[in-house]
Amino acid sequence: MAEQLTGLAGDRALLGRTSTAERVSDILRSRIAEGYFPPGTRLSEDSIGGALGVSRNTLRESFRLLTHERLLVHELNRGVFVRVLTVEDVEDIYRTRSLVECAVVRGLGEPPYRLGGLAEAVEAGRRSAGEGDWKGVGTANIHFHRELVALAGSERTDELMRSVFAELRLAFHVVDDPRRLHEPYIAKNAELLKTLENGEREEAAHMLAVYLDNSLERVVEVYLRRVGDDA
Repeated sequence: MAEQLTGLAGDRALLGRTSTAERVSDILRSRIAEGYFPPGTRLSEDSIGGALGVSRNTLRESFRLLTHERLLVHELNRGVFVRVLTVEDVEDIYRTRSLVECAVVRGLGEPPYRLGGLAEAVEAGRRSAGEGDWKGVGTANIHFHRELVALAGSERTDELMRSVFAELRLAFHVVDDPRRLHEPYIAKNAELLKTLENGEREEAAHMLAVYLDNSLERVVEVYLRRVGDDA
């Protein structure tokens, strides 16, 4: 916990003079997504508030916002914890992803598309793989799909999927073999990018639907092995 708090203290400068619960939420959301606070971790108001230099009320409001996003859970007389997802949660996350991401691709209109962000995410995944950083590959994969959603040009959709992808990271953090989970997505993302570069949006949407179905099977398999059927 000491290492995580030291990292948070470094984030204190991001708050500036106009500290708000939303900015604290942004910091904590990022830290949760990065795995500084793994699923099941109890978040101490005193320690985190002290590290960030914010009031108890501000921190509680941030906890409330992140609880609404399903990243945290409040347990009576015990405190606030980073959520541990159930298998049903994982399945629902992928159901939402399939609905939104495939709709974004089908609604792209006529090519060419703005695919620079996707290309950068593909290259980031390849670099991380070359360095043996498999969690970094997972992060690059999330960035790829965030950039894919951003092609819709909708702030509401971006905000919705930001929470969905943050939840997905909670499932990734319980994986005991990140290479086995994330490595296949390097080639799959590159293939999807190439299809979009060719302007074949219907084919890309079909590929994405199959991609997400296969990804769900892979994540659930790993998740059940690590967390158990009663997660």
